[in-house]
Amino acid sequence: MDSVAVDWDLLSSYAGLLGLACFSIYAGAHGSLPSKWKNGMKGAAALEGKGVANEGKEKPEESTEGEASDDEDEEDMERMSSEDAWIFPIIGSAALVGLYGIVKYLGETWINWLLGWYFAFAGVGSVWNALISLTRWALGDVRWKKYDSIKLEFKKGSEVLFKVSSRTPSLALLSIAWIPSAVYILWSGERRPVLVTDILALSFSHNALSLLRLDSFKTGCILLCGLFVYDVWWVFGTEVMVKVATRVDVPIKILWPKSVSFGHGRGFTMLGLGDIVIPGTFVALGLRYDYWRQGRKGRYFYATLFGYIVGLLVTITVMDVFGKAQPALLYLSPSCILSLLITGLASGEMQAVWKWVDA
Repeated sequence: MDSVAVDWDLLSSYAGLLGLACFSIYAGAHGSLPSKWKNGMKGAAALEGKGVANEGKEKPEESTEGEASDDEDEEDMERMSSEDAWIFPIIGSAALVGLYGIVKYLGETWINWLLGWYFAFAGVGSVWNALISLTRWALGDVRWKKYDSIKLEFKKGSEVLFKVSSRTPSLALLSIAWIPSAVYILWSGERRPVLVTDILALSFSHNALSLLRLDSFKTGCILLCGLFVYDVWWVFGTEVMVKVATRVDVPIKILWPKSVSFGHGRGFTMLGLGDIVIPGTFVALGLRYDYWRQGRKGRYFYATLFGYIVGLLVTITVMDVFGKAQPALLYLSPSCILSLLITGLASGEMQAVWKWVDA
């Protein structure tokens, strides 16, 4: 019998795409951790053995004004509630249908131009913030906080209208942050460089995962179930999702060439940012729960991340076998939810996990 030839070019492309997605989720999940947890302060469950939030939390250590300025914004950050999760697929559907109507009846040229400029401007801030996070991680919080803090604040009377603070290395990083956006918007070739598109897309993913925080696993399950239906309907039920994804050329997807040598002749494999960010928020919640319980990564982070990897591998396999685009959340949503349920039930903690609120 003749052996089946292995398409190493395609396998390398799938491996690269999987690696980028997992790296983005791993980095974004850690970016969603409150700084006091990163610095070793444990959550209430680790200190008191409680199974619900907001009981027995350790009083934060006193910090200098400069240290507080870095963390005070994240303490006031909004969480997505279950009510928000129900509405999210509806808002996504409205935006998707709007883009589809524009592409179908008005053409994609002008919308690609308009969105290209929008994402280029947004990309400067996004890449800058991602670079700051990367640099802060590389230096460590102790060394980072030794740099001078620069504050900009606008007030109307005693009311603060706008406030931002950062450390001096951020100014140097700003001089680098504009480069991907400049290349993206000024590129005159037929196709923008994949590396630039991926840098912008990964920075958007990192910031979304750092900022979009679920308030509980219940909310996460509602969101994943709602977007499961959303993804299946718009991919299998209509041409809307595929047409928008292939005709709208903006950095809201990551790409990897179908070639070991990174040649562009065979095209690219593609994964939308929604298939990274939405399940990624669930994985990030698992990490925050682990830190709240014991002050470090634990079983729920690794379990949900493993569930994501399994779901993405199933997506890739089905897509390769049938040769058709697949709604990734059809496989990612069940695998992430099942990974949580199996872990919680196996450890006998499911009731405490389900009641926990990330406040």
